[in-house]
Amino acid sequence: MKLFSETFTLLENSLNYTTEKNRAISNNIANVDTPGYKAKDVVFKHVLEGEMNSLEAKRTNSRHIPFSNEGNSPYKTVMKQGTTYNHNGNNVDIDKEMNELVKNQILYQALVDRMGGKFRSLENVLKGGN
Repeated sequence: MKLFSETFTLLENSLNYTTEKNRAISNNIANVDTPGYKAKDVVFKHVLEGEMNSLEAKRTNSRHIPFSNEGNSPYKTVMKQGTTYNHNGNNVDIDKEMNELVKNQILYQALVDRMGGKFRSLENVLKGGN
């Protein structure tokens, strides 16, 4: 028997995602002037898996990297490649990072508010609706 609904699990996973995304954004902002630093982002793993599943991949040699799903986190941190905004090889766009930070903080607060509402509803039920 499950004590809580799947909503709590979903909210918990979402809060974990926003926490990890905040960590990545903060690291990007902290390293805005670090030569050669490449910005990081946190993405949902199932999105990447969906894209990978649409590809037909065959290993033609045992030394090739296998196509497998490792780890059990629903998201992962990836390094942003292929861009350079600074002469020193750094690719952190401070305006974009600050914008992402604000959006992530708003999402985090909305999730906390929603989880608080779920707990208040549960508390109300336990008190008998009074």
